[in-house]
Amino acid sequence: MAESGLRARGSILGLVLLLVLLGAGGRTLWLWLDRPIQRVSIRGDLEHVSADYLREKLTPVVRGQTWLSVDLGELRRHARATEWIAEARVSRQWPNSLTFELYEQQPVARWNDSYLLNPEGVAFHRDNVPVSEDLPDLAGPEGSGSEVLALYDRLQSRLVPLGLQVSQLRMEDRGAWRVQINDAFWIMLGRNHRQERVARFIAAWQRELSGEASRIRYIDLRYPNGVAIAWHGESDGKIDEP
Repeated sequence: MAESGLRARGSILGLVLLLVLLGAGGRTLWLWLDRPIQRVSIRGDLEHVSADYLREKLTPVVRGQTWLSVDLGELRRHARATEWIAEARVSRQWPNSLTFELYEQQPVARWNDSYLLNPEGVAFHRDNVPVSEDLPDLAGPEGSGSEVLALYDRLQSRLVPLGLQVSQLRMEDRGAWRVQINDAFWIMLGRNHRQERVARFIAAWQRELSGEASRIRYIDLRYPNGVAIAWHGESDGKIDEP
């Protein structure tokens, strides 16, 4: 009986020693693997921003981190909070590197001078990154990007067949709209009945205004009938509905 008890205690002691050794070995292995991050790689189809620009933004987040202990989810959140990054994935690369796979924002319009809009109408800071001069110039109150972009698309679909381009579109704080055409003259749409007023402009343009484009300063559509025209070098005039 005593002998079996001694054997049991010996087995338990052996198991405890084995666990201690395994724990110590595991900790040693962890410390050996959890070395400081030495290299950060940037991957992605980058059209507007460079890998150096993104590395400059992300390196401070990685600095001081170790390879196994670093929280990849937290790094992903930091990357997505960076201007110009729409989506991000982060992975470890043996033995001491991280790889960021980044998806760039797609700018479709300039917004309120310092910002750009993506296709969903979400604003992001331009951050001095060069963009195409062909992007339309849009503006509006905070949070109105998707609404302004949607109206821009509708106007373009109706005006491009006439050889006209929307170069600027402005939504004022009180909801009134004004549009610049071909970098030349402005159209005052007001707040209400936008589709009807655009149809009225198109009718007037096709009827008699297209040949006078170089003389027009602005066209005011905020009338129940007809349009008011401001000509370069002349006082305002009005064209009534037939």
